[in-house]
Amino acid sequence: MIKKSQEFSIAFAGRSLTISVGQLAQQAGGSCLVRFGDTVALCTATMGEVRDEIDYFPLSVEFEERMYAAGRIKGSRFIKREGRPTDEAILSGRLIDRAVRPLFPEALRNDVTIVATVFSHDQENDADIPSLIGASCALAISDIPWNGPIAAVRIGRRDGKFILMPTYAEVGAGDLDLVVAGTPDKTLMVEAGASCVPEEVMLEAIKFALGSLSPVIDLINQVVKVVGKKKFDPTLPKNEEDRVKREELVAIHEKTLAFLATKQDVLFAEPLKSKADRKAAVGRLKREVQEHLTELGIGKDNRRRAEEVVDGFIDSEVTRQILDKKIRADGRGIEDIRDLGSLVGIMPRTHGSALFQRGSTQVLSTVTLGSPGMEQTLDTMEYQTKKRYFHHYNFPSYSVGETRPSRGPGRREIGHGALAERALMAVLPEREPFPYTIRVVSEVLGSNGSSSMGATCGSTLALMDAGVPIKAPVAGIAMGVASDEKNNRYQVITDLQDLEDGAGGMDFKIAGTRDGITAMQMDTKTSGLPWSVVEQTVHQAHAARLKILDSMAEVIATPRPDLSQYAPRIVSFMINPERIRDVIGPGGKMINEIIATHNVQIDIEDTGLVMVTSINPDSMEKAVTWIKQLTREVTVGEIFEGPVTRILDFGAFVEIMPKVEGLVHVSELAPYRVRAVEDMVKIGQMVKVTVYEIDSMGRVNLSMKRVPGAVFPPPPAAGADEGRDSRPPRRDGGSPPRRPHN
Repeated sequence: MIKKSQEFSIAFAGRSLTISVGQLAQQAGGSCLVRFGDTVALCTATMGEVRDEIDYFPLSVEFEERMYAAGRIKGSRFIKREGRPTDEAILSGRLIDRAVRPLFPEALRNDVTIVATVFSHDQENDADIPSLIGASCALAISDIPWNGPIAAVRIGRRDGKFILMPTYAEVGAGDLDLVVAGTPDKTLMVEAGASCVPEEVMLEAIKFALGSLSPVIDLINQVVKVVGKKKFDPTLPKNEEDRVKREELVAIHEKTLAFLATKQDVLFAEPLKSKADRKAAVGRLKREVQEHLTELGIGKDNRRRAEEVVDGFIDSEVTRQILDKKIRADGRGIEDIRDLGSLVGIMPRTHGSALFQRGSTQVLSTVTLGSPGMEQTLDTMEYQTKKRYFHHYNFPSYSVGETRPSRGPGRREIGHGALAERALMAVLPEREPFPYTIRVVSEVLGSNGSSSMGATCGSTLALMDAGVPIKAPVAGIAMGVASDEKNNRYQVITDLQDLEDGAGGMDFKIAGTRDGITAMQMDTKTSGLPWSVVEQTVHQAHAARLKILDSMAEVIATPRPDLSQYAPRIVSFMINPERIRDVIGPGGKMINEIIATHNVQIDIEDTGLVMVTSINPDSMEKAVTWIKQLTREVTVGEIFEGPVTRILDFGAFVEIMPKVEGLVHVSELAPYRVRAVEDMVKIGQMVKVTVYEIDSMGRVNLSMKRVPGAVFPPPPAAGADEGRDSRPPRRDGGSPPRRPHN
């Protein structure tokens, strides 16, 4: 028997937001069905057993798209089942992960899996926000320890007005796509794309979003009140043996902390300028701890568990020095940016290339330009569309001095690449004047603090080096924070790196031009940031961004006036849409012949826009001429020169344009009577003709005798049948004019 669900609803942003519990996925730790409009997602949260051998929290968040949700079948001819998550699904999963992760207890070492499965999609309301709300509710009603609930909203902006929970169409027509998660007084996660929106406007939008969260949180609290479970306490031992082990571990941690108390200045005795210096200092500290614990007779396994105490000590010391003394481990000031460097045009055969470096973060970006037909087709649950610009981000293990096999891009690479891609979308040229497909690839050669923002800067430089007419250069910076939440103390720091990205910190990436923000992404390791920190971060990042843009401008300030000699050229022109079939030909025969003959790429849109792409100007010109000849409208009075293609009893056919023929009736071959067509022309012979008629059926009638200045051989001698006109009738049913009798 199917259990009846309990439903909780509110009116939200002009639609109904409904959370249903109790009917579906009853064996999950917590589950709920969230509906917004006709978009429906099942969200579950389940906790596994504790993993004593690890020193991190094993959280997994999955966003599952289902094509049936939108009433669609996968477009592939060979694979109809959903397989590997799309990039869009991975980004939605990361969105949920970054919002909920900070609120789990630090001591939790149990596997936790959150799954959001989209069952229905209305093509208007994105499923990511309902899924995030559902994840918050599933965690809140489960036995999983979590300091929620939280809520999330999307904000759009059009004509200067903010839109709460905009549809796809409203986002597309506006200049802002902002997602904020948290509570009314604490910000936990921010994700945004914008069209150079000023800082003050962005701050107003975030504040507007925070002010819209309360109804959703109240709704989740209603559900918790009715069906919420008692929370698991990860600090309580499972049994007597576990209690003893924990007491031993606590004693070891206390001894470790007592020893570390004598080493408080180890990281700040002198500025540790490089990542290698800081890594070496941390390594020395850990070795000293191990030696001390060995002297105390503590076994190897317990000594290994003590290392997490060292990591916590380092985080707290870095935070204390910043909060109390405004000192950073590398000696920089709070708002200082590490050394900047840029180079462009460093790869000889790429269409554009650049190397950007900030401290030891080093990114090589390259640009490849292709024909419009090289656009990427997206076949997702949400939409079928094409992308003309895409950014790919690679993060090899050597970039952080590690060794591991390459297994293709992971979630991190996809997320960082998408952020850099989004940062530049607002400044790309429109498709009509610049119809190229644009691929940017960023290779992270060294990473220590926001390689995604390094990729953003490198991509800007590479695009300008390639001659892509971007509207303005874009740069990005990662901001951090040192915090003491108990005493409400926060210090925003510019240009986050290694040791500063620990407990109590944040990673707030902001990219944009001199005039405004194009992309933002924030996550935090606190329980949420107060408004003052968000506001200060946005303003402080703006000042840093201007400094980076100044540095980049010293190398290249504007796009190059010309494309690389190795980049393809595109010629665009319009034809009559009704003549597209003439270019395509039966089964694509004509267009394929043009492509094969001249080694070009041809793209034709339904509007009649034709785009011919080639790296060879001569081949392109010939292909363009061919297409124009195929589609040009023949008019009466035009003169052509072409080969004779066929000879029949009543006349000859002449090709006046590629694959376009007209008839020269025997009566139009010469200004005198012609006994046989072969007497005047041969197959393959080039002849001049003029168009004297286009009949009602669109057939072209040609004449040789009406060509001005045409010269003809003398007429043949008169024969016995001279007086009888034996010529066949004209194609149009008329009779040829007879010669007058003397």
